[in-house]
Amino acid sequence: MILVTGATGLVGSHLLVQLLQENEEVKALFRSEKQIEKVKNIFAFHHQTALFEKINWVKGDITDIPSLEIAFENISHVYHCAALISFDPSDEDELRKINIEGTANVVNCCIDFSVKKLCHVSSIAALGNPKEHETTITEETEWNPEELHSDYAITKYGAEMEVFRGHQEGLEVVIVNPGVIFGYGFPKKGSDVIIQSVKKGLSFYTKGNIGIVSVEDVVKSMTQLMKSNNNGERYSIVGENISTKALLDFISEELNLKKPSIEATKWMTSIAWRMDWLISKIVNRKRRLTRSTATSSHSTTTFDTSKIEKELNFTFQKKESYLKTILQQS
Repeated sequence: MILVTGATGLVGSHLLVQLLQENEEVKALFRSEKQIEKVKNIFAFHHQTALFEKINWVKGDITDIPSLEIAFENISHVYHCAALISFDPSDEDELRKINIEGTANVVNCCIDFSVKKLCHVSSIAALGNPKEHETTITEETEWNPEELHSDYAITKYGAEMEVFRGHQEGLEVVIVNPGVIFGYGFPKKGSDVIIQSVKKGLSFYTKGNIGIVSVEDVVKSMTQLMKSNNNGERYSIVGENISTKALLDFISEELNLKKPSIEATKWMTSIAWRMDWLISKIVNRKRRLTRSTATSSHSTTTFDTSKIEKELNFTFQKKESYLKTILQQS
């Protein structure tokens, strides 16, 4: 039997559809009943409503070991999708608790319950830092702790270290490092924030690059890696390296809206993140722009996905084949 953590999130919910279409027996970890309705909508979107009833739901939390131990009974394979995504420095403690400690708990349970293989969903944020003469990031690019990293990136890197610890203790593992994931079903969260910004008349763009991928490709890469003999490796999952301007222009064109036309230079975003910090303190709201996100918005590095393409003969969808559908539903 397969266990999916983070089953009510974007990747987890679409993964459930894929696994059940393959006639797998699945346990899905959830924290709140109301989140299950979102998953039901994902199954309806894929015209697989009947399969939804086959999910074995288990209430639990990766930070709560007793509930996790109950969920791990009779489990042979684990997809660890649960994580907290936040770029607000005030969430540092929660990020560490969920992303690092929670992953350590999952790894320990995998070992204790003799799980055959674990697939961990990481992020391109956990990949290394290119040197001055380098323009491409691969799975082998070295992480530099001296560089500026968001707390989210640091905790996702820390989570990977827990997974590799499990590997050293005999657990078979694979790690996927997706870019910005586009998928149906989670409005005003994740990549949908980009779409909603364009809808609200976004005027500014930066000259940086962004690595994007469809949720279907993320899920497909995960299931293929779990069925393969690949072990102890991580894989960049980026369908397309695209300039931020080109992505915003594509979304604008599909929605028949005005394209962003004002370049946000480095000094402009430098002022903007400081202003955001001040406003967040005054009105007591979450940060929308931080130093690390402002800096990364100007990055022109790209992500090399040749590893998974060669090892699994994997092909990615182009944005035209999935973004149009998402934009029609947004």
